[in-house]
Amino acid sequence: MATTFDIQLPHYSRGFHLITRDIVSQLPPLPESGLLVVFIKHTSAGLTINENADPDVRHDFQTFFNKLVPDGAPYFIHTLEGPDDMSAHIKASLIGSSVTIPIKNHRLNLGTWQGVYLGEFRDGGDTRKLSITIL
Repeated sequence: MATTFDIQLPHYSRGFHLITRDIVSQLPPLPESGLLVVFIKHTSAGLTINENADPDVRHDFQTFFNKLVPDGAPYFIHTLEGPDDMSAHIKASLIGSSVTIPIKNHRLNLGTWQGVYLGEFRDGGDTRKLSITIL
């Protein structure tokens, strides 16, 4: 049996942010074992799992992605919402829109140094909605 519900994240500035606590704080009691699927319902932000201890990793992610997909590139056609719009869509597709985390002993079974990142790719990003599914 699956349970699905939405949660709202607070506003985060552009960059990579650890949101593991934001997610866990809004979960019901978890089953003994299963899977947690987290899906972001937006096209200009993404989710990934990576280093949760050193904030330099999140800074380096931001630097790399901004260099890989620069805002306002002259070859972008979709520019109606500003110079960060198309680059945000591409970065979101590269990062992905969901993560799946095993559940073990009623807890998320993340590695010691793993956390869930929100990649916020817009300068004026709004609050973001996540769809949570517990299997």
